[in-house]
Amino acid sequence: MEYDKDKVDELTLALLFLGMSRMKEGGRAWRGFDQQTLARLHQRGWIGDPMEKGTSIGVSAEGMKKAAEFFKKHFQSP
Repeated sequence: MEYDKDKVDELTLALLFLGMSRMKEGGRAWRGFDQQTLARLHQRGWIGDPMEKGTSIGVSAEGMKKAAEFFKKHFQSP
């Protein structure tokens, strides 16, 4: 099935924002999402390496900014 991977990436990052712990420079989030999507987010520099062991993944400062932006874009009430 073909789908808009950019939209999936935006929504995945926005959903990661819900459970993200904020730290001084970035944060951490649970990584219970599709590995291919997480790999694309990693390639964009928004999250750490999804192949690392552990249940959470590092989120870069830029990733935090984008996550907040996408969350507002897709889920904020009018």
